[in-house]
This record gives sequence, structure tokens and C-alpha cells, in this order.
Amino acid sequence: MNKGDETVTKQRIVDARARNISHNVRCTECGGQSIEDSQADIAILLRQIIRDEIRGGKSDKEIYKRLEKDYGETVLYEPKYKCECGHPTVVKEDAGENSCNFFSGIDPPASLSADSRVDDLQCHNRALQNNQLDFSVFRVERRDLELLRRLGEEKKKKQRNWRTNAQYMIYKDPKRKLNARIKDLISRMTVEEKIGQMVQIERKLATGDVMKKYFIGSVLSEGGSVPAPQALAEAWISMVNELQKAALSTRLGIPMIYGIDAVHGHNNVYNATIFPHNIGLGVTRDPVLIKKIGVATALVPNDIRSVENFPFNQIEPIQVCRDPRWGRCYESYSEDHKIVQAMTEIIPGLQGDIPEGSQKGVPFVVGSEKVAACAKHYVGDGGTTNGINENNTVISRDELFSIHMPAYYSSIIKGVASIMVSYSSWNGEKMHINRDLLTTYLKDTLKFRGFVISDYEGLDKITSPPHANYSYSVEAGINAGIDMVMVPIEYKDFIHILTSQVKNNIIPMSRIDDAVKRILRVKFVMGLFENPLADTSLANQLGSQEHRELAREAVRKSLVLLKNGKSADKPLLPLSKEVPKILVAGSHADNLGYQCGGWTIIWQGVSGNNVTSGTTILKGIRNTVDPATHVVYRENPDAEFVKSNKFSYAIVVVGEPPYAETMGDNLNLRIPEPSPRTIANVCGSVKCVVVVISGRPVVIQPYLASMDALVAAWLPGSEGQGIPDVLFGDYKFTGKLARTWFKTVDQLPMNVGDSHYDPLFPFGFGLTT
Repeated sequence: MNKGDETVTKQRIVDARARNISHNVRCTECGGQSIEDSQADIAILLRQIIRDEIRGGKSDKEIYKRLEKDYGETVLYEPKYKCECGHPTVVKEDAGENSCNFFSGIDPPASLSADSRVDDLQCHNRALQNNQLDFSVFRVERRDLELLRRLGEEKKKKQRNWRTNAQYMIYKDPKRKLNARIKDLISRMTVEEKIGQMVQIERKLATGDVMKKYFIGSVLSEGGSVPAPQALAEAWISMVNELQKAALSTRLGIPMIYGIDAVHGHNNVYNATIFPHNIGLGVTRDPVLIKKIGVATALVPNDIRSVENFPFNQIEPIQVCRDPRWGRCYESYSEDHKIVQAMTEIIPGLQGDIPEGSQKGVPFVVGSEKVAACAKHYVGDGGTTNGINENNTVISRDELFSIHMPAYYSSIIKGVASIMVSYSSWNGEKMHINRDLLTTYLKDTLKFRGFVISDYEGLDKITSPPHANYSYSVEAGINAGIDMVMVPIEYKDFIHILTSQVKNNIIPMSRIDDAVKRILRVKFVMGLFENPLADTSLANQLGSQEHRELAREAVRKSLVLLKNGKSADKPLLPLSKEVPKILVAGSHADNLGYQCGGWTIIWQGVSGNNVTSGTTILKGIRNTVDPATHVVYRENPDAEFVKSNKFSYAIVVVGEPPYAETMGDNLNLRIPEPSPRTIANVCGSVKCVVVVISGRPVVIQPYLASMDALVAAWLPGSEGQGIPDVLFGDYKFTGKLARTWFKTVDQLPMNVGDSHYDPLFPFGFGLTT
């Protein structure tokens, strides 16, 4: 071989090795292609790096290690077989044979026998090291040199007999149709892998080993479950990425999805903007505003990751609260299903606008700045007897479908990704085992193609006491139509029981396949297979000024003016900013935790001003009044103090302490002491406006006569500045009650249209300024 031929041969071998390696490296920009098949900038760069490394004398194994070190584990399609030099190997599927992957980029020519390929082929790297550059070293005849001439001319064919571990797989190709990807992936899965996809466990128990051993499909942060107290975005990113890497390292590399209750903004995350709870947002009757909040909320997990690719499934309550004694009433937009239905615009805010002509019921999540929404709780949880949480809703089928179901119709049409089942019962039957509503109606009639998820330990609570007959609960719940099970702690028990029931044909494999197809559909639609890991590119969005301004706007629009002056011709509001001295009083005036309510940093909420970042109402007042106005704050002043200080007027801010779920069930709905005494002491001594911070209408009639003005501010969240914006006239009161304000609790339940309707303030009431 002359020198010119030797140079050409060297170059061809460099090209062959480079193409071989490139076929096994994932494009980090487009995800679904190898860098050999991609024309993305990063792919071009990586191909050049590989060639430079080869020319520098590095082995394939050394190059793979460098790529993994620089770009992370998931940059490699990990090879299943290796030859003795460590190179990925080709598998000839019909013969079960393997050889060095030097030829992986092309089809084998007919003239090259399997024997010469498999038995006699020597390692090309060893040939280079020994300076044996004549192609006879490969025991390949001259007539087969055409094979090498084709190197660099043919791209890797999608379906060929000779495949590497980075072989073409339909489910990894984002260009293939959704159903084809689902079908291909599920055909490759074992029973254990399928059942793992149906499991959602709590973050505290999720380790890399657990994710890999049990093929866990989802992880959740329950209320207050965080990587560390006051964890910053980087801590969330690191935690989620470590779990995701473990999921991706399993045999099929199926990414996990991370679930979180983002009830009013990303309320688990320190420094995130906390929006008003839904009870206040319903007052706005502004779907455009709600959609903007959805967009901002979607960006917050994106803040955490910060996004492009964060695997979030975000919870969105769409229940219709029919009794304010219920501890979850503030999660509901209204007693009127039409308002709740309109507010499902938050779903396209979270997921993106579904294109016209899209197939009904198929989940839709578009772009890296969106997350998957989960509508809850299906169905009727807002209508339980006496408002008792997780209780029984006793109504006709017509009432269930006309009051509690419409928001689900709208959510499904808008492409909602998942639906969570309610703990409650309907006419005595637990929703978690109601096959008629979960499968026959939701899946078959409404054509919902996303996945149905249980509530937290929802299967346990099928029996009383919980977990009393868990085998029955698993069988009944899965056969009813639950696809993913929120089993945060005892997941091993669930996996063992479900696996046994499937293998013993108690639960048919068709039911398991249906569940897994639905879960995979959402993951494919979210783009998790192409972009599984998080980065920090949007971390500055966390608690951004833009989001705080949006929350402040929502606060202003959520306020309802219920009284203004003891006579119509003498209104107290708007308040004057330029007065000598004013009093601010009450338990909720300077308490960020109280104004945010439950589901803020921790499940039940917390008192105090170090819970997260935000503006208290007191601080907002001081920001608003004239600098010469003296603002005096006294939480619970006595009457003598108020009378002796010659205040121009007083602002009294009182209400409920934080609560969530069953802990908030309340049969009397009284404002706790000392707030009633504070109202009496202040409003009996000076002109006053009372601002009520609560998750529902509360008993107010006994104190109403002493007040000059009354404002319902609900649970405004972190941006308390929005309240003085309106109190002092920078903006007008526009809010109208989305809930009936009762006179006494003996009237409850009482909703607009009821025959006994006799409210203190009717549905739709609200004064303006």
C-alpha cells in the first residue's frame, strides 16, 4: 500500500469510527435523533469533537467517557454488547450474532458472509494501534472494498437487520405518529415495567435505586414536601434530575413524570409568586386573567427546572363547592358551574392552546414552557353532606351531571392531560371504584384519552378503616379504571399485590395495557422522551416582578365591596391618602402566611412573615399613603387606645387562620377571637373599614352594623399590595360574589336558585366605587 492509499485508508477508518460513535450519541437539542442523523448545531459540534478525539489517538471507550462526563449520562444510547476493546457491537437479529460495530452505519453487502463478519473480523482499533492498515487485516476480500467506499455516503437506515443497542426504535422517534410510538414501546415492556409506570411515590422515598428497581413512573411532592427548607431552584433541579437520570437508565429509558399540587401558583416553592386562591379568582369572572395565571404558573416549575423539559404534572381544582362548611371550598371558583367551567381556561394557560380540529379527548401539551394539567376531583366532591370532606354526595344523576360534570367536559375538550379521582362517594359508592363513571362515562363516552390518577392513598380509603382489605381495594380500583395510583409510602405492597393479580388473571392484561398506554401518551405528548432533563435557563422567572404584578392585578379584581358607608350618601371608600394618622388593626394585617392561606409552603399553611416572599397588607398600606401620614399598627387595641389617639379612620383586617382539606371543615364558620372583639373596639370608636381574609363566606351579620365599610378579600396570596391599591382609589372595586353570603349557618347549604334562598349578600352582589 503506497502512502497515498494509506492516507485515504486512515481517513476512511476515522470516518467509519466517527460515524459508529455518532450513531450511539443522542442529540441533546433534538433528543429523538442521534448526532449522526441530526443537523442541529450541537450535533455538528459533537461530530467534530469525536473526529478530533479519534485523530488524537483516543479509543472509542475514552471518547464515550468524555461525552458522558461533559454532556451527562443521557447523551449516550448505552450499547448492550461490547467487543473486547469496548466498542459497541452489531446484533444480527435473525442469527443472534454480534460483531464490532465498525460497520453499524451501513447495510452489510451480500458478498460479506456472516462468518467473515462475526468469527474472523478483528478489531479495527487494534489494527490502527498495530499500524496494520491493509484492509486484509479484517479478512475482507478486495471485492468487498465497495463497503468502505459507501462509508460517508449512506445514512443509517431506520429498519435493517443489523442493529446496535442504539438501533432504530419507533418509540424514540418524535417524527412517528403518537399511537405508533405507544404501540412500539408497550410491545417491548415486561409486566413489571408496565406496573412500575402505574405507580406514583412520594419524593422522600424516591431514590435512584428505587426508581430503577421498580421502574417507577411518577414521583410527587405532597404538601410541604421539598428538597430542603427554603430550597432554591437549583436544589429542585438537582433533585428532579437525579431521579430522572435513574428512570432513564432503566432498560427502556422511560422518563418519569413529577406531580405537584400547585393550587395557587407554585405554592411549595420558596420565593414563588402565590396567587389568590380560586375562591377569589372566581369573583373576577375573567377567563383571560385566569389563562395568564396558568401561563405564569406553568413557568414556575419551569423556574424550578427551570424549564424546557421539566416533567411536571400540575394539579388544577375544578370542583363546584355547594356548601362553605367544606374545608376545600376555597379551592373552588364558585357555587355556579358556569363560572367554574369558564375558569377551565387555566388549562390552556398551563398546557397551551389545543389546535382546531384536534381529536377530542387526546391530551395536548405544547412547548418547553408548558406543563401537564390534572383536573380534580372527579366527581362531585363539592356537594358532600354538610360539606364534610371525603363524605357522600347525595344527589340525582341529573344533578351530578348538570352541576359537577360540566367543568370536566370543558377540560377534556381543552386537552387536559390527567384527571384525579375524588375520595368522596356518590350515593354511597366510592368514586375510586365507580366503573360506570370512570370507564363507561369518562373514557368511553367522553373519549378521555389521558390518564386517571387516584388521590393520595385513595385506594386505601376505599375501605373503612383504610387499608383494611387492600387486595380488594387494588382489584376494585384498577378494574374501575384508575390508571396511575398515588401510593406515596406503601408502594412495594401495591406493586406486589397488583403483580400477583395480573399474573393470576384477576386483573386482565388488557386493563394494564390500557392504563400504561394512557400514561405513555401523556409523556410522549409532553416531549419527555426528547427532553427529559431540567436546566437552569429560566431560573430568574421564579417570583419574577412580572408574575407578582399579575398576582397583584388578580388581587384587585378579586375584592368584593359589600358595604360602603352607614348611609348610601356618605361612602367611606375610597380612603384618603393624606390624613394625619390612621390605625391598622387585626390579626391578618401583618401576616403573610394568613393572607396566603392553606397550601402555602406546607400543606396546612403557616402563620408569620418568613413563610415566603411577598407584601403584607400593612406594608402595602404604608407604601400607598402620603409620606406625611402616620400609620399606627396595633393588632388587638382596646377601645380606650383607639378613642384617645384621634385617628382619622381605621382599617381592620381579620379572618380565618390557614387550613386545608378536612382540617378546614367547620360547622359554625365563626371568625375566631380576638377578631370579633377587635372589630367591636375599633369600629365602635372610629370610622372603620373591615377587610375579611377567608376561604369562604363567614358569619359577619352580628358585626355588620358597627362597620362603615366591609370588603371580602378572600385569600389574596403573596401580593397584599393589591388591597390598598383599591382601598385608596388607585383602582375601582369591580368584583361580584361568586358565592352566596349567608346570614346564619342554619341556612346551609344555600345556593342561588334554591327555594329557601334568603342571603345576607346574594350571588353576584358587589358594590363599585
